Amino acid sequence: MTQNLERLQRVKQIAGLVWKHRSAGSANDDLAAVAPADEMGPPAPGGTGHQLADELEAMGPAYVKLGQVLASRPDLLPAGYTKALSRLQDDVKSFPFDQVREIVEQELGARLTKAFASFDAEPLAAASLGQVHAATLRDGTEVVVKVQRPGVAKQVADEFAVLTRITDFLDAHTKVGRRHRLRGMLEEFRTSIQEELDYEREAENLVAVGENLAGFGRIVVPQPIPDYCTHRVLTMQRIRGTKITRVSAFARLDIDGTALIDELFHAYLKQVLVDGLFHADPHPGNVFITEEGRLALLDLGMVGRTSPAMQEQLLKILVAVSHGQSEQAGEAIVEISERSEQDDAPRFRRRVGALVAAQQGRGLKHINVGQTLLDVTVVAADCGLFVPAELTLLAKTLLQLDEIGRVLDPEFDPNAAVRRHAATLLTRRIKQDATEGSLLTAAMELKSFATGFPHRVNRIMDAVANRELELKVRALDAADVIEGMQKIANRVTSGLVLAALIIGAALLMRVNTDFRVLGYPGFAMMCFIAAAVGGVVLLVNIYLQDRASRKTRG
Repeated sequence: MTQNLERLQRVKQIAGLVWKHRSAGSANDDLAAVAPADEMGPPAPGGTGHQLADELEAMGPAYVKLGQVLASRPDLLPAGYTKALSRLQDDVKSFPFDQVREIVEQELGARLTKAFASFDAEPLAAASLGQVHAATLRDGTEVVVKVQRPGVAKQVADEFAVLTRITDFLDAHTKVGRRHRLRGMLEEFRTSIQEELDYEREAENLVAVGENLAGFGRIVVPQPIPDYCTHRVLTMQRIRGTKITRVSAFARLDIDGTALIDELFHAYLKQVLVDGLFHADPHPGNVFITEEGRLALLDLGMVGRTSPAMQEQLLKILVAVSHGQSEQAGEAIVEISERSEQDDAPRFRRRVGALVAAQQGRGLKHINVGQTLLDVTVVAADCGLFVPAELTLLAKTLLQLDEIGRVLDPEFDPNAAVRRHAATLLTRRIKQDATEGSLLTAAMELKSFATGFPHRVNRIMDAVANRELELKVRALDAADVIEGMQKIANRVTSGLVLAALIIGAALLMRVNTDFRVLGYPGFAMMCFIAAAVGGVVLLVNIYLQDRASRKTRG
């Protein structure tokens, strides 16, 4: 229980920091209501980004992954924090080599010295879920072996159980939770990590993305060694190179950075908008410059997937944002978003228009498409719209690509790249859709329509001639309309009853009785008092209901 409360305090601290940076502290009071200070104990340390990174690493792998996500989101945290958290991308404390040996031998079913000609005990890199070692196969092939941390699957499950209770509480008791559906975001995060824990799935991703990007000569994806891959061990080709953020200024002189980033951007647009499978974590730790001057994409445990219908909508949004067309972008986002009961689509369109217009003043070259899309998702949540996870993932990916672009070519214009490659991507989509199977399906549907059309027309004409044509209208808000009519009827009825009491009391004033109140006939005064009380109650009820309705609309 104490450990859970400590984790809750740390998560609350991170959430407060994030929301303070996003909205100048407007939601901190809401988040502070998660738990009273006397229940939480003293505030957790973490005044700097480095302290926050150390705490996340100590809390467990799920929190390290959270830190990696935050490191690639400069829209959520200040630059000092994102820079400090970037350490978690490939510089986490490693686990002992004895455990590495035990896991590899258990998974491959052979001794380490028999399976490999050499196996370095010192890891090349250590991450939240595993670490990577250099090795050599018996035939002399240089490889890297990715080994999953011992017991990490159970640890991640336990950590998500704690996070689930936290997000459930936030969704039920805070406006931030209800507005952003934190539990749904956590479930997407959980699914992503579960896929990363399956190294066999990552091997399949390496093969699929490698095939999809085969036409890009400046990009390479290491391929797995099938016989050396299991659920917890992934062996793949070794690509020698340098992490993109560690390339010196002198080394950049020998690199055609403009051509590299343009091809990388084109490759990602193709992955998202044509292939439907894309590398969703291109942070600088996962992109290398090879010795041949090519870009290597590493770590395909986290991938995004887009359906054909979603690909078309995302293409519309990207083109609209890159051209500064706020109305088209707003309409497309509203179309693909889930709407809540209190959504305000007109307000969303106005705010998106203002957002894009404000950036247009800076010139299209300086508009960051990824940052703009992330800002749009925040605006959508504020207006009661829930954008698909694919759009948020695409925005994060484009934001990370922009960071790589600043290293390779600070003058690179992502908006121009979108406009330049849009026509090519659209042509590829058309060619992809024009397969033999899709054409046959379309021909069969056309044949069915052509043969059935005369019969359907005859049925409609017969119904018109026989006065049997009926038009049925489905009212989506029929329950609300009926409820409103009932309230009106109740108010009218109450008014009539009160009017009858007043008239009856006035008539009873003429009747002399022994029972008197304040010198007036008692029954008449009782009717007057009942009418007065009923009138006050009716007016108060009307005022409270109208005020509640105004708050709901606002």
